[in-house]
Amino acid sequence: MIGPRAGAAICTILWGFSYLLAGRWLPPNPEMAGAVRALGGAAFLFLLSRELPPANWWGRLIVLGTLNVGLFFGLFFIGAMRLQGGVAAVFQALGPVFVLLLAWAILKRRPSGLQFFAVILGLAGVAMVVLKDGAAIDGIGVAAMLGCVLALSLGGVMLSRWGSPGISITAFTAWQLLIGGVELTLVALVIGDFQGPISGLNIFAFVILAIVLTGIPFLLWFRGIEAAGAVAIMPLILLTPVTALVVDATLLQIMPKPLQVLGVVVVIASLMINQRAIAAR
Repeated sequence: MIGPRAGAAICTILWGFSYLLAGRWLPPNPEMAGAVRALGGAAFLFLLSRELPPANWWGRLIVLGTLNVGLFFGLFFIGAMRLQGGVAAVFQALGPVFVLLLAWAILKRRPSGLQFFAVILGLAGVAMVVLKDGAAIDGIGVAAMLGCVLALSLGGVMLSRWGSPGISITAFTAWQLLIGGVELTLVALVIGDFQGPISGLNIFAFVILAIVLTGIPFLLWFRGIEAAGAVAIMPLILLTPVTALVVDATLLQIMPKPLQVLGVVVVIASLMINQRAIAAR
């Protein structure tokens, strides 16, 4: 059995492939992409576990599904389609900072100075990995990515506060994906985001996105937060832009520069420092 932190690390590595799909293989319809991703991932997980949550948990499930899926997916695809992948990844790397502050405010867990140093170091490493000269900055894209990361961070902290509803983590994840997917579908229908032709490549990309990059990773993500807490798990999201760099180098033949390689080393060092800080507490 894979440990919770190792599983969450695998999750964030798989998320690194999402930039490739969003930028090249998916149609330019962000809310439709988010809806298909969420509903497809939920359908896959419901095949593995079909349990109803307790009646007193529906309100919390709606909050978690909205934060972790509805807002996260909808805003992520807006940011990913309006910003260069590197710029979007830098804003996503703010997640560990948001989680430390939210956990301090909501869970009353005051972070140590070493934890703050680790996440700031990781953010600097991500900037070294992904930022390029002349990177375009789009105001709507920036706002979308900040909202996306804030939603996922708050969702993780609230999951740490509320715990599990007493059903399997597979069903718990599936219900969150279903709730967020329904919300995104309604938004896409209202704004007409389902328009446009869909190619065979788009359908293949949606299947990969729903199962390999959503259903399985989110199961590992929520399992990690449930077992170790959001503060311990969120810094692993720094592996997502590092993975995107490796994907560009291996699949697209975009070779990294020395500064980017140094950035990878800095990110890994920040994760090691963060784990040491958590163990010390």
